[in-house]
Amino acid sequence: MSDSNLEQAQADGKYIRTVRSFVKREGRLTKGQAAALERSWPIMGLTHQQGLLDLTQVFGREAPTVLEIGFGMGKSLVAMAAAAPEKNFIGIEVHRPGVGACLMEAETAGLTNLRVYEHDAVEVLRDCIADGALDTVQVFFPDPWHKKRHHKRRLIQPAFVEALRPKLALGGVLHLATDWENYAEHMLEVMSGAANWRNLAEDQGYIPRPSERPLTKFEQRGERLGHGVWDLKFSRIG
Repeated sequence: MSDSNLEQAQADGKYIRTVRSFVKREGRLTKGQAAALERSWPIMGLTHQQGLLDLTQVFGREAPTVLEIGFGMGKSLVAMAAAAPEKNFIGIEVHRPGVGACLMEAETAGLTNLRVYEHDAVEVLRDCIADGALDTVQVFFPDPWHKKRHHKRRLIQPAFVEALRPKLALGGVLHLATDWENYAEHMLEVMSGAANWRNLAEDQGYIPRPSERPLTKFEQRGERLGHGVWDLKFSRIG
């Protein structure tokens, strides 16, 4: 459907389902999260309304930039940013308590190399990130939508991957991780069928957990129970 037809359909009151990176689930802010948002949002917050970012201006320097989609409560994102001060990090999360928790963690860590959005990742990628601007995009443990009838809601789909690809520099990496084997298989199928990507796994499957992705408490518990986690890395080659 063309943009003009979409606009006309919407004007006529017809419902058109567009791809989104999330389903909104409102939670209650703790006092600490609310205070962190008030203190740190003016420094670390980015808005969709700002439009296309000048990353050099945003971070005050030129550096490789890592974008994480759906950072949850932000613990692993903050840990990664703290461990790689030579890189810039941008996190996108739609749930305000998670954004507040991430800012609390970032304050404690004294980070200056992290910025966050509270917005839909599909729209941020489309409107705010310049082509070739990113060194890495990471999506860790996205909602698996494990019921078969809901699989179409999964974030990692051909259209999303194709929209994301130009935002990475040539040689840039998309890093995916999930603890749902069926979603891992789906991710591998989508990425293996997408043009202009190269699987960085030697066997063209999954990779061992990279050292830069922190091991979460949830993941440690899952390992003890014998649950698997699957990581994939694909490099943009065109």
